[in-house]
Formats: sequence, structure tokens, C-alpha cells
Amino acid sequence: MSGIISIGGYIPRLRLQRKAIAEANAWFNPGLKGQAKAERAICNWDEDAVTMAVEAARDALTGIDRSQIDRVVIASTTLPFQDRQCAPLIAQALHLRNDIATLDLTTSQRAGTTGLMTALQAPTGGLTLVIAAEKRRTKAASPQEMSYGDGAAAMVIGANAPAARLIAAETEAVDFVDHFRGQSRDFDYVWEERWIRDEGYNKIVPPVVARLLKKAGVSGDRIAHFVMPCTLSRVAQGIAKKAGIAEDKVRDNLHAVCGDTGVAHPLVMLAHALEDAKAGDLILVAAFGQGCDALLFEATPALAGMPQRRGIKGSLARRKAEGNYQRFLAFNDNVVLERGMRAEGDKQTPMTTAYRKRDMITSLMGGKCRICGTVQWPKANVCVNPNCNAFHSQDDHPFSDQVGKVMSFTADQLTYCPDPPACYGMVTFEEGGRFMADFTDVDAPDLKVGMRMRMMFRIKEVDAQRGFVKYFWKAAPAA
Repeated sequence: MSGIISIGGYIPRLRLQRKAIAEANAWFNPGLKGQAKAERAICNWDEDAVTMAVEAARDALTGIDRSQIDRVVIASTTLPFQDRQCAPLIAQALHLRNDIATLDLTTSQRAGTTGLMTALQAPTGGLTLVIAAEKRRTKAASPQEMSYGDGAAAMVIGANAPAARLIAAETEAVDFVDHFRGQSRDFDYVWEERWIRDEGYNKIVPPVVARLLKKAGVSGDRIAHFVMPCTLSRVAQGIAKKAGIAEDKVRDNLHAVCGDTGVAHPLVMLAHALEDAKAGDLILVAAFGQGCDALLFEATPALAGMPQRRGIKGSLARRKAEGNYQRFLAFNDNVVLERGMRAEGDKQTPMTTAYRKRDMITSLMGGKCRICGTVQWPKANVCVNPNCNAFHSQDDHPFSDQVGKVMSFTADQLTYCPDPPACYGMVTFEEGGRFMADFTDVDAPDLKVGMRMRMMFRIKEVDAQRGFVKYFWKAAPAA
């Protein structure tokens, strides 16, 4: 039976302090003071569900032969397009084969586990990359602004020596509406908390978990990790008790360090659990949303042999506390900001050029001269080495996973940037080649020549007039 071969995760660097939310809005909603603890993950201005999905997938693909990926599934309710499939865009950014199957799953908080379950139960052969990512906008002064978080997780599914094998799965579809987001609406509409707890979680989830355990022939006391994404107090513990699962086996829901990452959260918590698991551990995942998905895994000895990666723990450790609530509002277009005349240029995208140059732009593909070995970006018909200048001699050479160093930089206060100053400079790569790159996830005072940088797939700019998001690669500190 198929299982999880590799895991990856991505949590944005910025962590908005909940105290800052409460201080700004308690005049209107004093109840927020009771939730003003710890922090939640928030995207930088140039991040969204697609960019986080790419980063989580790159993490999961550590040590994996990308040519073996046959299918890519992306699950999210916050993808940037209503009529453009995002899985091919992600596959292009990852430089995967063109002859692969792609699928976008959406409109349910169970989309991530549904994608995972579908991949695990599909006929064996080839590898499937399942990704879940979420960046939900929230109304100011709402409880969701406190509890939601941004993040992504990815898993490679296959039959060959999985790190966690699927033992059994159960699902139940129920049109129970705990929240919804109507067509062309920006924010979730959430129903009353007690109703969600008593009629939703407590009545829908336990029977599904019970059927799963019965199918697998496993008693609750054998579960080593119970993954139940829920921020409502004591709900996960109550469901565990009904199933005979010890309370100390209930996984931390990461509310204090990350927040609820929506569709991604079951996979985020599962990846986090696998980072702690040892061979023989049973891991039960229960995801709620218009019903319930429940999956039971057993960790195998192959788990210890997975190559080192950043994962969820590494992403959580890579953090910067953000206390500026106004910046968070601006990043999410929740406030009308005077951006100045330099922001008013027409940002229409020439689709023909974007398509023809997709390898260069989306995959960050350069070239390597087969005559002299010179590496360059962009790939060209003529080798840039003045001692070579060979024609049509370059083979594809990917730059996205290379480490570079800052050769020169500037912090520009005049060029428009949603988070000034605009930081950019020349990056030289260890294997050769250089190019001028925008910098991200870096503070101007910390920039220095020689700083090690890695490339990250980010939003270049947004054509707000037409609703088109443009992506490219930026340089960020490698540490």
C-alpha cells in the first residue's frame, strides 16, 4: 500500500503579535484582550498560497528525483485565480516534467486531506506531490484575525519504502456549515461557536474515528499521535477521550506559534508529528469540514532515513516578531493606503512573452555551456565567456536551488515597494553566473556584501486592474 515518502513544510517568517491586534481593536471589541497571547504567522506582501506551496514542495522534494513525480495536487481555498489552474504553475516553478497530471482542490477545509487520501488510495506507480497552502484574509477586530495563520505543507506519496504507510482511511460527507465564503466575497462568515462545537465536531468526528479504528483493528490506546486541527478549547481532547486515546497523545495544534492554517493545517500538523515520530508509532489524523476525513498511519524505519530538511520545526524557528498591525493591514489590502504616483503604472502582463520565457521566468532556468562549462542566466544563443562565445552550446541549468552571495546591494527609498525600502542587488552563485535580484525577508540594516542567499518563488507584482498576479524569484537570506 502507498504511503508518505517525504514531507515538507513552510511557515512564513513574519509572526504578528496578537497583542498588537488587541491593542488596536479592543476599543471596539474588548473580548479580543482575552485572546491577546502569543503570535500568528502572516505572509509577507509578496507571499500567497502559490508561493508558500512552492516552498513547502521544495522542502518535501529534498532528496527526491523530481523526474519521478507523475502528479501534482494543490489544495487551498485561497488560490489567486478563479479560472486558472495553479498546479501547472507550481509544477513549472519546481521544474517538473510537462507530461504530468495536475489538480486543484478547493472549497472545503477538508481539501488537503481529501487530496492526500486520493493520492494514497490511487493505483501504485509513480510519485504524487500533494500540497496544501492557505492565506485567508480576515476582517479587522474579528476572532478569525486572532486565530487564523498562513502556512503550507507538502508530501510525496508513493509505494516504495514509505516513511509512513497508510493503514486505513474513512470519510463522511455532511453539509454542516460552520462557516462559508460566498462568491466574490473576501472574508469568511462564521457561525456561532457553541453550535460548531456541539453539533459539528462532537457529533460528526467521533463516529468517523470509531469506524476508522474498527476497520484497522486498532484500539485507541495504541495511538501515539492524534492530529486534530481545531482551535476551539478542549474539543480535540474530548474527541480523543471518546476514542480511548490518551490526552497526552493529542498533538499541539500550533495555535500559539502559528495559528490555524486552514486547508493546510491537517498536513502541517501531520508533518510536525512525523518530525517527532519513531518507527512503529501510529498517527491518527482527523480533519473537519463539511464532514470528516480520518486517516491512520504507521511510521516505518524509513522515517529516520529521510534527508534533513527545514520542515515545520525549521520554519517555526525561522521567525521575526511583527508588532506593526498597520503593516499587516496594508499587506492584506484591508486599509486604503496612499501608495504614491510611482505605484500607478500600468502593470499589464504580455502573456505571449510570459509563455515563451516561462522556463527563464517561472523555473529560473539558465544555461551551461557544454564547450567551456560557463554558467549563465538567462540562457542565450551565445556563451557569455569571451574566450568561448560558442553558438547554441547551452544546456538547461537550474538556478532556483543554488546558493548565492550578495556582491552588491542597495536599499532604495524612491522606487515603489509595498514594504519600503526596496532592497535589491547583484547575486553571484557558487556554481557560476550572476543576476540582479530583488531581496525579500530581509531587513535593510542586516544586508552586507558576502551574505549567503537562497532563491525563493515570490510575487513580483500584482496587476490590480485586471486581477493578474505575476511571480518571479527573489533572493532571501539562506540561514
